[in-house]
Amino acid sequence: MNRLYQTPSGLPLPPSARYCAVVHYAEVGLKGGNRGQFENQLRRNILRALSDTTVGSVQRYFGRLMVFFPKQFDWPAICERLSRVFGIAYFSLGILTDQNLDNIIAAALAQVSEYQFNTFRVTARRSQKDFALTSQEINIRVGAAIQEKTGTAVNLDNPELECRVEIFNLNAAVYVEKLPGQGGLPTGVSEKAVSLLSSGIDSPVASWKIMRRGVRLTFVHFHSMPATSPASIENARSLVQLLTTYQYEARLYLVPFLAVQQKIMVESVPDYRVLLYRRSMFQMAEMIAKREKATALVSGESVGQVASQTLSNIRVVNEATELPVLRPLAGDDKKDIIEIAKEIGTFTISSQPYQDCCSLYVPRHPETRANPEKIRAAESVLNLQKLLTDAVNKAEIVKFRHPQGQSNKNDLQ
Repeated sequence: MNRLYQTPSGLPLPPSARYCAVVHYAEVGLKGGNRGQFENQLRRNILRALSDTTVGSVQRYFGRLMVFFPKQFDWPAICERLSRVFGIAYFSLGILTDQNLDNIIAAALAQVSEYQFNTFRVTARRSQKDFALTSQEINIRVGAAIQEKTGTAVNLDNPELECRVEIFNLNAAVYVEKLPGQGGLPTGVSEKAVSLLSSGIDSPVASWKIMRRGVRLTFVHFHSMPATSPASIENARSLVQLLTTYQYEARLYLVPFLAVQQKIMVESVPDYRVLLYRRSMFQMAEMIAKREKATALVSGESVGQVASQTLSNIRVVNEATELPVLRPLAGDDKKDIIEIAKEIGTFTISSQPYQDCCSLYVPRHPETRANPEKIRAAESVLNLQKLLTDAVNKAEIVKFRHPQGQSNKNDLQ
């Protein structure tokens, strides 16, 4: 509904009732002694995601979080924000009231009045077992009131509408729709990593998949300006701006790669160029990871997709860094990667025309089964360390925030 949501006219809620979002999590609930830490991080992330909307507070209850609203609130905007929060299994627009049956019925009638339906069912769950009525008794009493008010029929097997009642912590929550969340773990519970981000389709999806595991990412984009157009840089900025909506803030390092690339082109065997490019990138990403206190690198490689991504070549590239390299797309088909890119919104950006730095000075017949000793020997005579350090020191750093927007470049606060 594209309007400010408020209590339906003619169906006043009891004084104890409040509109809220009922937020359920899945994997977070499987944690042991540190479950509270995960729940608190999810609560903080929800507050951050909703900081520019009409939200009163977010409170923890057993097995769920409740996001409370004032009398008027923009539910579509809240939906859009909550749908991007990692750690949420599903969420619903609900009404929280006390454990008085008349108040529960009033909340149920207010909820179902927003929908058109011919059949329905009531599904009650009691986390608090000492409530006076059993789940089945709640189903019958609330269902009878809905049937009397709406004239619709009960259908337990395939209802058009399901009204849910949850009894917990001396409260009752009533809701209808279950809207899907992102799942995974809350951003910020799994340390930091640095993602090597091209302007293509794969690396943004790889970044998203790792972010979904609670990892907070810093992004690194290598460019060959002025030998290439600025299109890849603009694409990278747009991609990070979009991905920031999932983790709320991010840094993007725009690293000039042309000097390194030219030295490799002039002084190395053509067939080794791409692998030497990749090894240089990983070494510079490791330098940035040390600055950012990150413990891993992230790459968008998929085994066998291109010449540089054979198992032998991946091994050679891995040797360039002491940090673990996470490759969440290693076993994915291109079709599957594209589907995720479309779902998370990066596909359109990645499809914009650009010239990637790795497409510059590429040999006609790149090495597909590199010998590690030969690659190390070829790299050793290049003496690239100063060029790599200079490139990292010259990197333009852009900081992004959501939902407040993008901050100034080189802002490291």
